[in-house]
Amino acid sequence: MDDLLGRPASAWEGDSVRPLEGRIAVGGYRRSVRMRHLLLPALHALQDRIGWISQGALNYVCERLGIPPAEAFGVAGFYALLALEERPPRVAHVCDDVACRTIGGKAILEELDGRADVHPSPCLGQCDRGPAAFLQRAGEQDCVVIGATSKLVRDALQGGAVGVPEVSVPQAGQPSLRLLRRIGVVDPNSLDAYRESGGYQALSRAIDMGAEQVMDEIRASKLRGRGGAAFPMGIKWNAVARSGVTPRYLICNADESEPGTFKDRVLMEGDPFSLVESMTIAGLTIGAEVGYLYIRAEYPVAQARLEEAIVAARAAGLLGDDVAGSGRAFDIEIRRGGGAYICGEETALMNSIEGKRGEPRNKPPFPTQVGLFGRPTVINNVETLVNVIEIVLEGGEVFAGIGTGESAGPKLFCLAGVVARPGVYEVDFGETLGGLIDLAGGITGTGALGAVMLGGAAGVFVGEEHLDMPLTFEDAQACDATLGSGVIMVFDDTTDFRDTARRIARFFRDESCGQCVPCRVGTARQEELLARHLAGGPFEERLFDDVARVMMDASICGLGHTASTAIRSAVDLGLLGRPDG
Repeated sequence: MDDLLGRPASAWEGDSVRPLEGRIAVGGYRRSVRMRHLLLPALHALQDRIGWISQGALNYVCERLGIPPAEAFGVAGFYALLALEERPPRVAHVCDDVACRTIGGKAILEELDGRADVHPSPCLGQCDRGPAAFLQRAGEQDCVVIGATSKLVRDALQGGAVGVPEVSVPQAGQPSLRLLRRIGVVDPNSLDAYRESGGYQALSRAIDMGAEQVMDEIRASKLRGRGGAAFPMGIKWNAVARSGVTPRYLICNADESEPGTFKDRVLMEGDPFSLVESMTIAGLTIGAEVGYLYIRAEYPVAQARLEEAIVAARAAGLLGDDVAGSGRAFDIEIRRGGGAYICGEETALMNSIEGKRGEPRNKPPFPTQVGLFGRPTVINNVETLVNVIEIVLEGGEVFAGIGTGESAGPKLFCLAGVVARPGVYEVDFGETLGGLIDLAGGITGTGALGAVMLGGAAGVFVGEEHLDMPLTFEDAQACDATLGSGVIMVFDDTTDFRDTARRIARFFRDESCGQCVPCRVGTARQEELLARHLAGGPFEERLFDDVARVMMDASICGLGHTASTAIRSAVDLGLLGRPDG
């Protein structure tokens, strides 16, 4: 057990506690509070070794961390990728979500039905190269199979080699790119290559400018969050930087689990050092000495590259107690999620890092006031943070001049479905929906548009009348649509939208954490209403709207607020057909 986390026994009571004990501790903190943040890494370490979490191993972790076994059991049971019962040492999670199910995912599961080592999975963030399967392998590094077939999955489960997927973008090499300019061009594993391409110039400039001037540039940039909420980043940063409470924390939300979304994966796999540099600038600006990078477990390649990037940056003096000779400290710790969509919600993510069930907190207080470990915290997603480099180098006003007045800067969109060149695309805000589909090579399949899922499963379906809509926050809002997490999933006119809607309803039912009644009950009732309609009954519009309104008004977090939007839009567009059809 001493080396379970790859550290000596002293680390359990020493170095690993220091981020909490040395920077946050107040009188009377119990050992379980100081050590609990190690629970999720310890659970992962157990499963990585033997393939599941045995009762004896769980009890031992509880004894070392000072956590009641019942509480630890509740945490372990919360995550879909952690197993509390013995299972095969290799397990394949095959994606059958909206994108993959129609291109082979559903067929793979049907062919391998009955196997204890094969399970259906929600979106794996591989929509541009699906169908996909995520393999958990005891004693080995987890891996992803792309372009999966039943044979490839069987071979991988029998121990066959699985290659590391290459990351690329259709626009690779175009000089106009900002966020994607290194991907497919610069070796993502080399710090030297990153620096030769201009990397770490922004950090050097930020140190010379000082935190106040960097903050001024961030505010002037009008950068809004790219995770879906579109909250102005400068407001978050300023609130934490000016807080009189210390320590402060930075979190990068890399738990990208919205069906149809894969842009953050592409950034992390293809340009990991840019995220490390961006987080370092952010940490120094807000006065945080520790940053947590919370990444979804289904991204093993991204995690491995980020771990290597952090080690390399630390060895070069770009992380640690004296960042780039500035005399200021900042370091990054990676935390791996456990297969829970709800942990993409900021407060649920914080609970997960703290070793609790990943359930959302009531707001207020907001994370900028009472966040991670009860301290002021800035939390941004990967794409949002990577923009910081451009803002520091070019200036906030230049950045604000890109795009439109309310939607500044470049934006990444995830193109998938029936397009000729699926992938992540970078455009300035203001490009039209139809223009972006054309950029991806246009519609394949029958060539006739059925609908576009805009913003992900938490977004909406739109039809041809929206193809001229500029992709901006303000235009989407005016059209009762949303950009969400940047999903543009295109369907042709042969799509079985009844099956798609059913899968979306099941997704929200399964991913509801169950903490609040409106969401726990509402997502189940919504699926039942849809099932009755698709079985031939009339669409119970009033009841559906009542359930949706209760979820929207009374749920604790955004999952319940948006669980009905895509299905309601599909009904309004007539995509589900007549009840008897």
